[in-house]
Amino acid sequence: MRAIRFHGVGDLRCENIDAPGNPPPGFALLGVRAAGICGSDLHNFHTGQWIAELPVTPGHEFCGEIIALGEGVSGFAVGDQVVVDSRANCGECDHCRGGEGNLCRRMGFVGEVCDGGFAEQSLQPMHRLLKVPASVPAEVAALAEPLGVALRVLNRLAAAPGEPVLIAGGGPIGGLAALLLRELDGRPVFLIERNETRAALLRDVAGVEPVALDRDVIREACGGIEPRFCIEATGSGAVLAQLIDAVGAGGRIALVGLFHGSPTVNTNALVEREIDLVGCSVFRDEQRQAVELLPRLAEKLARLISDPITLEDVPAAYQILSRGEAGTLKTIIKP
Repeated sequence: MRAIRFHGVGDLRCENIDAPGNPPPGFALLGVRAAGICGSDLHNFHTGQWIAELPVTPGHEFCGEIIALGEGVSGFAVGDQVVVDSRANCGECDHCRGGEGNLCRRMGFVGEVCDGGFAEQSLQPMHRLLKVPASVPAEVAALAEPLGVALRVLNRLAAAPGEPVLIAGGGPIGGLAALLLRELDGRPVFLIERNETRAALLRDVAGVEPVALDRDVIREACGGIEPRFCIEATGSGAVLAQLIDAVGAGGRIALVGLFHGSPTVNTNALVEREIDLVGCSVFRDEQRQAVELLPRLAEKLARLISDPITLEDVPAAYQILSRGEAGTLKTIIKP
């Protein structure tokens, strides 16, 4: 079968490899129908930071159809449309036992510690699979994973009802968080995004208001007061520093962007103005909640994704995405 294989930093290839074969007990063989390229896929491409073994098939945001089941499986059938929980957690440590699977002490991710979804087929254990209604298009269903991450961010941010939210970064997580905020409670959302095409797309689809990363501009947009709730989804230390300057006293910034290096933070500002920095890692049960939202959001989600590309197009797509030139929120692969 055809698959994308990561061989090391900067080395991504479309190759023919052996298909997984018949699934063992407790596993399902999926025919991959759609997969999304994530920022962490790009991070691994440039750094190799989280890869356990080489070569590996990347891809943790994907939807598939069950084409074979191993022995002992109940509740699923051949032909079911499913999405995959990206977490390869141990299930045994104190965090996993306490319902904090996103904080697993031995956390890994599909496509990093095991082969993922950038292939024609994928073998996955049943505990990672979530059913998706057949009425939801596969390319939309592939957004269940990042939509779950965005829901986790909103849960961690815990913005007061009706208050505006400022989001830095209109990529997949920042953009989906904006869509959720607008769809679930209609609150004002202000977006900082230097890619003008993406900013315009999110304005049209989600109803956000693009703003410049300037304290005075932000305050004016928010009615003359500083916003108290912000999301940092760029992974830029310079942006984080400006958000700390722009957020109101007693405010909160949810961090979900992947930073390169260790940014310098004005800790005195955090102390003096009682600003909370809150980390956000993957999700707990939020992906299941995201699946439930897919039918409601499908039409708008479909407007945020690219025309599908093939596996052969993936190496070139990595380069485009790394340069920040994508005009949509998510690049979708259809093997």
